[in-house]
Amino acid sequence: MKQKNFFLLIVSLAVSLSAGFFGSFFTITGPGTWYDLLTKPSFNPPNWIFAPVWTLLFIFMGIALFLVWRRAETKVQILHIWKYFSLQLIFNILWSFCFFYLQNPRLAFLEIIALIIFIIAMMIHFYKIDKRSLYLLLPYLIWVSFATLLTYSIWQLN
Repeated sequence: MKQKNFFLLIVSLAVSLSAGFFGSFFTITGPGTWYDLLTKPSFNPPNWIFAPVWTLLFIFMGIALFLVWRRAETKVQILHIWKYFSLQLIFNILWSFCFFYLQNPRLAFLEIIALIIFIIAMMIHFYKIDKRSLYLLLPYLIWVSFATLLTYSIWQLN
């Protein structure tokens, strides 16, 4: 791998994984916490599943970013790539803030709808540059869609 591509890959993965790191500051669960005391739907996954799934999704997002960033031909294209990626990443972190820190499932539900819109916009833009990015981002969209259903259900049950 060329030195430039290696650098782009490392930065892409670091930026993506850092969102998970920052979002985790708001995500405190466990016995006796607010989240633990919520009524959850029957399809709620066990808590231990979230960290490995999100880590894998952030890695896929970072690789997708790398694929499109290395194929960018102009500075304007690079700015658009980073705009789409950053917006969805910010909204990803905001969901954790709304749900766990503010303890507001209703607001988190409204926020996650915006997140889905930004994910789809990013996927469309990335697909035009490198089609492989779509396959890397599809699990993310599916998981966030599931999280939307979960958020809505928790809001309704509580």
